[in-house]
Amino acid sequence: MRKLALVAPVFAFLFFAQFASAQQGDVFFGGGTLLSSSATSGSYPSENGGLYINLGGDLVFHNHFGANIETAWRATQGVYITGIENYRPILTDFNLLYQPHLGKKAGLDLMAGIGSGDTRFYAPGPSCSGCANYVSTDHFMEHLGGGIRYYVWHHVFVRPEIHYYHIQNNSNINNNGAFNTDNVFRVGASVGYTFGGSD
Repeated sequence: MRKLALVAPVFAFLFFAQFASAQQGDVFFGGGTLLSSSATSGSYPSENGGLYINLGGDLVFHNHFGANIETAWRATQGVYITGIENYRPILTDFNLLYQPHLGKKAGLDLMAGIGSGDTRFYAPGPSCSGCANYVSTDHFMEHLGGGIRYYVWHHVFVRPEIHYYHIQNNSNINNNGAFNTDNVFRVGASVGYTFGGSD
């Protein structure tokens, strides 16, 4: 995870430095929920449900390929162990993006990349002044995502979407895993704005 943290600022700099040669750029935000398999008796809890807020952006070039950065986090803490511990996942991914057109007002956003699944575990109740009341576990993850973009007004679009995350060792207690599976899905929709034109 430390290597990813060192690479991320460099990737972000290169991402935004390329804006001058990009055909278009998009910014977007949205909401959705997380889906995963149900917990079984004796297993860890399921990383399921809750409102997730997402925020991101991308750059697309003349050949419809580009790069995408996105973060999604649970809006409120989920209950991990009732009365003892809560949790909040934060999922950040860096992707290659393919954005073909489906007509004048519609297109696809197809992405694949890597990222970090960070889960914060909180002790409920007040904490000491200036102290963090959580511990954090970070896991490398792979990401696949897709959505259908539809322009509802000029450069404003809505995008129903689905994302798949394979969070390494998310279910392995020896590697600070805490949930019943390494595989989770995020479904929802984003609203965004496109800067620049399209061919």
